[in-house]
Amino acid sequence: MVTRIILTGTGNADVMQLEHMAVHTPGPGQVWLEQTAMGVNPLDVLQRKGGAALTLPSGLGLEGAGRVTAIGDGVHNVQVGDRVAYAMGPVGAYASGRLFPAERLVKLPPRLEDEAAAAVLFKGITAQYLLKTTFAVGPGTQVLLYGAAGALGQLMAPWARYLGATVIGVVSRPQSVARAQAAGCHHVLVFDAATLAGQVRELTQGQGVDVVYDCVGKVSLEASLDSLRLRGLLVSFGGTSGAPAAIEVATLNAKGSLYLTRPSLAAHTRTIEEYQQRAADVLAAVDEGIIQPRVWRRYPLADAAKAHEDLEQGRSEGALVLTA
Repeated sequence: MVTRIILTGTGNADVMQLEHMAVHTPGPGQVWLEQTAMGVNPLDVLQRKGGAALTLPSGLGLEGAGRVTAIGDGVHNVQVGDRVAYAMGPVGAYASGRLFPAERLVKLPPRLEDEAAAAVLFKGITAQYLLKTTFAVGPGTQVLLYGAAGALGQLMAPWARYLGATVIGVVSRPQSVARAQAAGCHHVLVFDAATLAGQVRELTQGQGVDVVYDCVGKVSLEASLDSLRLRGLLVSFGGTSGAPAAIEVATLNAKGSLYLTRPSLAAHTRTIEEYQQRAADVLAAVDEGIIQPRVWRRYPLADAAKAHEDLEQGRSEGALVLTA
């Protein structure tokens, strides 16, 4: 018997209900995956609250790891017994077992444990496309990175530093400064919308940074724009404080011919080839020690609501993982 989290409505964490279901036989192109670990991500919370579309009733979760126990017709890339992980859809990762399309599975190297894989793949692919595709970070790049002490920031900061960037991290409270420094930030600022841009200008000899990675949104928008150099790029990829306000096109001109983008993981993993290439780059970065999976806390699947509450309240200091 399999246990999974199901949503029949959206709202607070208590809308997540645990239910039992039978094991299913995989169809063509599918596998049955016995899961041991599932990653918890901000997008899960957004979907649960109704901020991102779900067709109800629905499962929840977009990242997991485990072992293949059955395969359907036409599956050639994995075999029964393989340890695998995945990021992105189809939704429904919060489960002890599930059907999953074989082509989106990533084989795990022996040295990478399931929990570490479930903690790093979704966030790692996000870090990979942000640092290598959205903006090609390299030697001499000056980066402003919000959430530098969080689970994603702890991957982006060392990876950006490895690529040759100077990383200015932004955290929400003084207690997080040491964690951001340990992650690889050269400088760490505690967020204050009124003073942040001035502090960034001081650190960059008045120029501003090449790129701002802003996952905060509403309260940070103006500070982010004012922290950029001439023709700099604002990457708005989240909204922990709410959705950022609309920007007049003329504002980008007035502030120095700035660029603005709102990327998504889905748009950067649309083809199997692109998805697999980015996943392979993440696993290579882990293997080389460029980035390290950091599991802050593990929760039984039945305690998914507690994991969401800790994430929403900003208590987490790294990745959150559900276990089956």
